[in-house]
Amino acid sequence: MKIDLHKILIREVIAGYKESAKEGGVTAYEGKLNIRPKYQREFVYKEKQRNAVIETIKNSFPLNVMYWMIRDDGGYEVLDGQQRTISIGQYVTGDFSLNDRFFHNLTKEEQDKILDYELMIYFCEGTDKERLDWFRIINIAGEKLTDQEIRNAVYTGPWLSDAKLKFSKSNCVAYLLANDGGSLVSGSPIRQEYLETALSWINGDKIEDYMAKHQHDKNADKLWQYFQDVVTWTRKIFLSYRREMSNVSWGDLYNQFKNKKFDSKKLEKEITELMQDEDVTKKSGIYEYVLTGNEKYLNIRAFTEKMKREAYERQKGICSHCKGENKKKKWEIEEMEADHITPWYEGGKTVAENCQMLCKEHNRTKSGK
Repeated sequence: MKIDLHKILIREVIAGYKESAKEGGVTAYEGKLNIRPKYQREFVYKEKQRNAVIETIKNSFPLNVMYWMIRDDGGYEVLDGQQRTISIGQYVTGDFSLNDRFFHNLTKEEQDKILDYELMIYFCEGTDKERLDWFRIINIAGEKLTDQEIRNAVYTGPWLSDAKLKFSKSNCVAYLLANDGGSLVSGSPIRQEYLETALSWINGDKIEDYMAKHQHDKNADKLWQYFQDVVTWTRKIFLSYRREMSNVSWGDLYNQFKNKKFDSKKLEKEITELMQDEDVTKKSGIYEYVLTGNEKYLNIRAFTEKMKREAYERQKGICSHCKGENKKKKWEIEEMEADHITPWYEGGKTVAENCQMLCKEHNRTKSGK
């Protein structure tokens, strides 16, 4: 990763400052600097933060360094410092006042003091992975970026611009689809959480690999179609909406079971019963459970320490599953684990009467751990 420090006057950086309402982007530096590309989130600084930037400059105090990425075409994109740069641009172009004075109300001397302030800017150049790693390191000040926002700063291109329109705007099509009948996705489109969710569904934890592979695609239609397929399948399989559904990884379930037929009415009956089961502590895991049969998704309520002690004393520290030389061995309570006498899936509850203590070996053999 090549990193060079430059000192650039504010008057040079904001030359040609322009905010495009239609495109959603912000440019400056005579059109060579993309401050907020279309894939980035909207401006997030509050008035207090914005004013603090201008006060810092007016008092000639040091402003945190900024980072620009050098594009292949010779232009630049802001890696870190977007909000500070926009605050400066908006103030100088008259979008807001400070202490009841706009920039144009200042004396020539006051204006020049601001325009001749030197910004410390690092120019960064390197591979996608190097830029991604570096961006994560320097993401230490201001409004923290999410992992997906950091990825967006690296894998720029037509694919990402189109994906942003579909997944990353207020009331974007992905948001409207996923919330039609109850939300199936948690988080905010603006913070890139819808885009990140779709990418994790289609490619697991290898989101960067997918973005690198499709970076120069003309559009994100493939991802959008996949997202639609997942939502349609989910609504078809599960007839009633519950708020817990927003925390389910529907893409994973779709990938596993999209070609399998289910009795939706039977599933709904089972889900209703499980939602009322006090032993099920993770209600969102019910959906994975009814399709996979794996109890790990439910986080079945554990026996309390009091229940364990009662069972241990009742058994006198003997494991009922031990045979041979260990048959009458007395274990310390720390060497044993609680187990359902009647398994939960057979109707056994997490109550003292259904608790038995087994040595760790037999409990884990019995439960398949």
